[in-house]
Amino acid sequence: MLIDTHCHIHNIENYPDPDAEVLAAKEEGVERIVVVGCEPADWVKATEFADRHEGVFAICGWHPNYTANYDPIDMPLLVKALRHPKVLALGEIGLDYHWDYAPASIQHKALRDQLKLAEEMNKPVVFHAREAYSDLLDVLEKLPRRPYLFHCFAGNKDEARRALRLGAWFGCDGPITYKKADELREVFKFIPPHKIVLETDAPYMAPVPHRGKPNRSAYIPILNKALAELHDMTQEEMAAQTTQNAIDFFGPLLA
Repeated sequence: MLIDTHCHIHNIENYPDPDAEVLAAKEEGVERIVVVGCEPADWVKATEFADRHEGVFAICGWHPNYTANYDPIDMPLLVKALRHPKVLALGEIGLDYHWDYAPASIQHKALRDQLKLAEEMNKPVVFHAREAYSDLLDVLEKLPRRPYLFHCFAGNKDEARRALRLGAWFGCDGPITYKKADELREVFKFIPPHKIVLETDAPYMAPVPHRGKPNRSAYIPILNKALAELHDMTQEEMAAQTTQNAIDFFGPLLA
């Protein structure tokens, strides 16, 4: 069994027939899919999509690029989403300094408020970080440990080492297949196999040979093959390992 631990295939803006994406993924052995709700309206879409499909689950949180309108008064909406029986974690939350969609001060406020909520609700946390790993790790290193997953990890080896000290997991995506991604491959070779999960972040970052086209959960086997080769494992061994990793992080509902 393979698992896509992070995607946005529930969004009809990118997928006119999202249900077909689930079926296509299952045909490729991807038996579990986790969709991501990035802001209040999207939490509803993600949970409704998960409800419609066996083997589909969700995570919900204020993505940093959606925090320009963040208001703690709306926190009960997130609490409600996190109490949904198929919502596995709080995320994707974090910091994004690449885009200028939300001031850094507001991103930090939303991050800290949601980390507090994760502790109160005993939820694992999925992070988005772009050009902000050092600042995010600075925050986390001062807090009690929780189960953390760095979605689409693109940090350097030192940042990976800091995250490993926190006991974190790492999401491996399409860029690991890109021709010029030697540095990223070295980082994922450094990260122990038992700390890596597979994810597409569909519709973004489709792997080679589909780069430049919309990504799909059905492409997870391509990532599994690339990661297996990187760690000198068979594809079957890597599939078993990453599936177990996802269950270890998200919980037994994925089993």
